[in-house]
Amino acid sequence: MKKLLFALLLLCMSCSNNDPIQFALAADSNKIQRVMQNLDAYEVQIMVTDADGNDFEFQVNDKNYFYPASSVKFPVALLALEKANNKLSNFDSSTIFQVEGDSVQTNIRKEITKIFAVSDNDAYNRLFELMGQFEINTKLGYGKKLAPIRISHRVGTTDASAIFTKPVAFFNDDRIFYERIAMKNNPIESLKLNRIQKGKGFYRNDSLISEPMDFSKKNYLPIATLHKIMKRLHNPNEYGPRERFDLDKSDREFLLKAMSKTPKQQGFTDPEYYDGYVKFFMFGDSKEPIPDHIKIFNKVGYAYGYLTDCAHIIDTKNQISFTITATIHVNKNQIFNDDTYEYDEIGIPFLAELGRQVHQFYLNKKQQK
Repeated sequence: MKKLLFALLLLCMSCSNNDPIQFALAADSNKIQRVMQNLDAYEVQIMVTDADGNDFEFQVNDKNYFYPASSVKFPVALLALEKANNKLSNFDSSTIFQVEGDSVQTNIRKEITKIFAVSDNDAYNRLFELMGQFEINTKLGYGKKLAPIRISHRVGTTDASAIFTKPVAFFNDDRIFYERIAMKNNPIESLKLNRIQKGKGFYRNDSLISEPMDFSKKNYLPIATLHKIMKRLHNPNEYGPRERFDLDKSDREFLLKAMSKTPKQQGFTDPEYYDGYVKFFMFGDSKEPIPDHIKIFNKVGYAYGYLTDCAHIIDTKNQISFTITATIHVNKNQIFNDDTYEYDEIGIPFLAELGRQVHQFYLNKKQQK
């Protein structure tokens, strides 16, 4: 193991002048190096794209499964805005709607604000009910092209995998003007991927089951796909019409603001929601305010010991921009659902330092010119 680590460090050092990821992984930082000492256990995958469109990656493999957690809320939010922008829809992003059995009347914009400000599960589930599994996956390309993505379930609820999406009512002046009936979606098929059976045990109803946990019917959103979705949003002119998101100007501007604003800027004033609360890269391990010249458009996910962040970062002061996506798994005891994960000790500090080091790489290049 020590020889492998030494070889990796030498490789990182030799490539660090040209590769932002290798520069970051060679950093003299315990937050980085303690992860580098056991890469297999931490399941690290990283992608970076610079302002010129050059891609860099580390251990990226679509066939190695990791649980994407709340990062799936990003494409679902995009698709909900696309649906509202469709001329065949009877509503727009500001139209009030209510899911059957839910006490909340809301609209797409309000739910998207909560998704990006504090990663609200109920907000995602409402948009999930609005769309349904079949429409989500068809639009993402899974059904037709077997694209490497599959969103099959809600999050943080007992009926997460129900194949029926609930009826939705739309309101105008407190009166229902349109009702979308319940929809039956296709049964969830098992994914056939590497590392789909994980750990050595998991808790179910307070009982420890001493066998690997099966993730084969859970959501699947690999690093390369998530990273590309972010690039498609921020650099639409680099893609053909079919790959561009169909957003009108108003919805696009709203989405970018929702993605970049801190929780406090969006009305969430509880001290729990500090600036870096759902912005792991660069600031996740600090409760200090994010400087005004750093804009982070991102979506994180964390569950089952997996931490993922996908971000487009702009430094207006130094004229630097890059897109970065990474995932890490922190579950030392290999038991799931025991709420014993090393998020704050290892995972978030790694992602924060990774973001800082990649930013430093581009700052160095800027200063060398």
